[in-house]
Amino acid sequence: MSTADPHPPPWRRPEHDDLAELARAFFTAEVLPHTERLLAQGHPDRAHYRRAGELGLLGLSVPEAYGGGGGDFTHEAVLLHEQARCGESSLGLAVHSGIVTGYLVAYGNDEQKRRWLPGLCTGELVGAIAMTEPDGGSDLQAMRTRAVRDGDGYRVTGAKTFISNGGLADLVLLAAKTDPTQGAAGISLLVCEVGGDPDGFRRGRLLSKIGLHGNDTAELFFDDLRVPAGHLLGDAEGLGFGQMMGQLPQERLVIGIGAVAAMERAMALTTAYVKERTAFGKPLIAHQNTRMVLAECATRTRVARVFLDDCVARHARGGLDVATAAMAKSWLTEGQCEVVDRCLQLFGGYGYTTEYPIARMYADARAQKIYGGTNEIMKELIARAL
Repeated sequence: MSTADPHPPPWRRPEHDDLAELARAFFTAEVLPHTERLLAQGHPDRAHYRRAGELGLLGLSVPEAYGGGGGDFTHEAVLLHEQARCGESSLGLAVHSGIVTGYLVAYGNDEQKRRWLPGLCTGELVGAIAMTEPDGGSDLQAMRTRAVRDGDGYRVTGAKTFISNGGLADLVLLAAKTDPTQGAAGISLLVCEVGGDPDGFRRGRLLSKIGLHGNDTAELFFDDLRVPAGHLLGDAEGLGFGQMMGQLPQERLVIGIGAVAAMERAMALTTAYVKERTAFGKPLIAHQNTRMVLAECATRTRVARVFLDDCVARHARGGLDVATAAMAKSWLTEGQCEVVDRCLQLFGGYGYTTEYPIARMYADARAQKIYGGTNEIMKELIARAL
């Protein structure tokens, strides 16, 4: 599969090309050779986070003063695109760097940034964000996790589920109700230091999923966990819902980046396969149905890429609105599932075996329409903006 980007985004500069080359080399040489082991153990290696930090691949959009790369979201986009396009899915960089560091940069005070961002940028700390609850799903206002003020701190009680990076996380951005009488206005974000599993914190099982087997997804339990008052994110309680709404467009764009990269990878793998595989005495590419399917998938992928690049450029300028981010998340992930499914069909029976990457891509794609807010919720957000 070619590693060159056949359609470079209009916002891409030479520094992005250098970053892409470095990221591609890291994933292909240092992570992918361990794929089978990572899939079996159900989580990535901490050493890979630390190595990514050594190479300067973590916290690309974090200011240099806090140990980051001093770039912007376009640099994060290049990293995540390269990770998905080479087929690496164990490291939770989309959450660690694409989301967690973004919250701290946007809402943390100087003391908080100096306390946590350098460790996230070196990979010594692994970050996660805990919003979803067993009974809540995409309904964030219905969360039951409570953070009750107790002297100079909070006592946190509740449960979170489907938490990406939850099994390894040292730092968890936790959404909790500090005032359960206020609905959305009673939600706050607390930064919980959970490395070493302190009293009052427990990790549940790593969830068994139909895809993304190498990426740890866990249940987290809080039973009177004490969190210092200085770990509240923002200047006052009750800002959490607004903070999440402010950051969710980036989270949904991150998901869209993975979707388009997967579509491009599926097309590259499938095009190569149908040129080599024969049926009825000629290569699959010589059959009209194969060409028609590939033409349709290529068009869908190209249009998706153009839309994604526009969204990335808008976001880099600070102009990505909620509805457009929702469009990107829902339409691009729907496209990912469609293109991967149609490409798998061209592999025939081999496409259903994990010997071929397209099978894992098929299983991995399905979660994209669920996390980050289900696509049904995305359509509601789009409709409200009409």
